[in-house]
Parts: sequence; structure tokens; C-alpha cells
Amino acid sequence: MSEMKDMILDVVERMLKEKVDKELVDTVEQGHWAPELWDLFKESGMTAVAISEENGGAGGDIEDLLNIVRLTGKYAAPIPFAETTFANYLLEFTSLQVIEDLSTYMLCPNQAFMLENGKLTGEASQIPWARHTKKLVTLAYSAEGTHLVEIDLSHAEMKLGINLAGEPRDTVIFHDAKVSQVSAVLSPEKVHTITTLNSAFQLALMTGAVDKINDLTVQYTKEREQFGRPIHRFQLVQQHIVNLAGETAITLAAFNNVTDALQKNNQNSEVAYASIRFEEIIQAVTTIAHQVHAAIGTTHEHSLHQFTRRLWSWRDEGANTSYWTNLVATQLLENSGDSLWKYLTSPSSSSPLLKVEG
Repeated sequence: MSEMKDMILDVVERMLKEKVDKELVDTVEQGHWAPELWDLFKESGMTAVAISEENGGAGGDIEDLLNIVRLTGKYAAPIPFAETTFANYLLEFTSLQVIEDLSTYMLCPNQAFMLENGKLTGEASQIPWARHTKKLVTLAYSAEGTHLVEIDLSHAEMKLGINLAGEPRDTVIFHDAKVSQVSAVLSPEKVHTITTLNSAFQLALMTGAVDKINDLTVQYTKEREQFGRPIHRFQLVQQHIVNLAGETAITLAAFNNVTDALQKNNQNSEVAYASIRFEEIIQAVTTIAHQVHAAIGTTHEHSLHQFTRRLWSWRDEGANTSYWTNLVATQLLENSGDSLWKYLTSPSSSSPLLKVEG
């Protein structure tokens, strides 16, 4: 944890409380975004928090950045903050130059861009905020192996699309487009680390959304009255609130475990377990919140659906639960020898579980 974390988060939360309301979030579904909010983030230095001082950034750490991403998820901020900052984090991670322009990324191994003679060809869908950004940071495949490249989106043909929450998720097509930067060949271990970092950013966004859903639900139970008293006085509603509070606490604990593991370079297991547990969290949190709010939670006038729809959308992006479940199961079977139960319960098995061969 950096010394400036509390100050940074206080500034960011005040900015988001002041500038982001339901009407601003609604602009996303109308095809717009919030450039004024982006400018405020950029002018305050928040977009450069985790960039090293050598590259003109603030020199903060991954924990600082992920906590800011968490807050943008909590307020459903209609800006490509997570995308731009993650793109720059990847560029530094692979020893490339960071960029100042609005950026996004694509890391899905099932959608392959091919790199030949410094030129990119291929098609990929579900790229976040592509229409509003200028640069794309993506994995590309050449005869030598896998690379990270940066390319100007002005070279692309684009087909517009959205996710369940109405956020931009566009298809990008390149035909022999010249790349701006290309990394050395990435090892399988480095590619897996990039996938893990992507999941950590997704977990940060979802943590913020869960936190907000909990706040909205508790507030609603205090305001809504039935039979002359607030509904939070009824035992069944209290049970829902307790269960929701428990899931929210688990969410925050899992997120803190992930950021702590990233700081210690022991992130694979924590991200895997958090991603798997988040599948259950999302099911429980959205079900409880909509049960308590009843029909009003699905109406356009209420903001609850803005966060539940984002949770459902974000959980399916990047390396999803199936990816992490399969990886954990494979690693357990490969490392447990003759007895899986003995391996799981033995004190000697407390070392990091997930490893990728280079």
C-alpha cells in the first residue's frame, strides 16, 4: 500500500460523488460518454497514478490503481478509465512506451490478430469503448510467437456494439495496418500474468458495483414503508440485508486479498479463487437486491439495474469463471499425487498453487 492511497481515494470519491449521477450514467445507453469527467481525472493526475516516475507518472502501485478502478465501478463512471490505465500498465509491463491518448485493449486468445512485417490483420469483437478511444493495445501472433502491440484505431474498420449494460463493446477489423509499437516475444508465463492482471481489473470493477448495490438496497429498505413502518423492520427483509452484507464483506475481502497478492507477486491463486467465488457473489447479490426492491429495481427511473446489468456483463468478459475453474482443477489434479484430500489439507501444500510453465 502506498502512502498516498487514502488521499488519492478521497479525491477520486469526491469527484465521482459530485460529477456522476444516474442521468450521466444513462448517457452511455444513448451512445455518449463523459469527456468532461475524463478531463477531470486526467488533470488531477489519476490516469497516471500507476505509471512510473521515469515515464512521467506518479509512481504509485497496482493497489492504488485497482482501488481507483473499484471506485469507478462503484459509480458506473461512463469513462474508459480502467481500459486506458490497464493498457498503459501492460505497455510498461512489456517494456513499451506508455501513451497519453485514450486507449483500450483486447486480450482474448480466441480472437487472433496476426502480425507480419510490423502490420496487423484480423478481427476482434467485444472491445470496450473502442469507438471513443484512439489506441488499441492487444495481443498479436507472429511466426515467432505472441506479442503485445499498440496500434492506432484510425486504421481500423469498426462495427459498433454494446453489452447488456449498454456500454460500448465494438468489433474492430484491421487489414495490414501498421503497428506503433511491438513487444518482444512473450513467454506463456507472461501471457498468463497479463490474463491474471486483466481479471484483477475486472474484479475491481465488480467489487465497486457490489458495494454500490449493497448501499442502494440498505437505503431503499429505510425509505420504503409498508403497513406504517420501514420495510427494514420486517424479519424477512432483515434476513435479506444480512445475507447481502455478508456477500459484500466477502467481496471486499477477496478484492483486498487480490491486491495484496499482486503486491507480493503471488497473484495467480488469489485471482483464480476470487474469480470463482465472484460467480456465486453476483448471483446472490443481484437476486437479493432485486427481491428487496421488487419491480421498482428494474424500472428505468431507478438506478439499481445500472449496476446489476454491469455485474452480469463484466463477469463474462476476460478470463471467465470456466477458465479459472478449469485451471484450478487441472493444477490440483497435477499436484495432489495419490490423494487430493491429503494435498488440500496438508500444511505443506500452503505454497502458491497456480504456476504456468514458461
